[in-house]
Amino acid sequence: MLRYLLPLLLLIFATPDAFAMRCGSRIIGEGAQDFQVRDRCGHPFWTDSYTGIEIIGTHGPVEQQRSVQYDIWYYNFGPSQLMRRLVFADGVLLREETLGYGVDVIGNECNPNRIFDGFTAGELFARCGAPVSRRQMTDALVRRPLRGVELWRDQRREDWVYDFGDRRFLRVVHIVDGRVTGAELVQR
Repeated sequence: MLRYLLPLLLLIFATPDAFAMRCGSRIIGEGAQDFQVRDRCGHPFWTDSYTGIEIIGTHGPVEQQRSVQYDIWYYNFGPSQLMRRLVFADGVLLREETLGYGVDVIGNECNPNRIFDGFTAGELFARCGAPVSRRQMTDALVRRPLRGVELWRDQRREDWVYDFGDRRFLRVVHIVDGRVTGAELVQR
């Protein structure tokens, strides 16, 4: 029994991650370079980016500051498959997230009465297309996970304005760090 169990366990751990994104016959996993992903999967339908700063040695004799570029890519593989959100740090894939089902045509599946809270910006874009107006505001957030270490990053706040054809109102969708947090009607 043991002689069968060991090879079986080795096979299980040697197989690629079950949740890794597959593009054709190729698998994309953590640690992949952005150019490799683009080569294997094509261009994403929506991208987002922000910058973070890692500071090591705060309040010490030597302080090191390092800027980190975060890029978020969204892929839509059609209505029978789930959309994917990929997060890169300095061009290296950190993580992949599975979202809701994709769409046939970007921007053609928008229901203006739907509550979009919790959607990612990419999901909103996939369903409703580009807004007629987009305002961006930025705050700085600082985390101190350890003594002498600070992690600074932008908190991105956005308002996307959509015109759904109502003569009196427009809809403003509020987004914080790439996630919908609410929406409201505003007069034209």
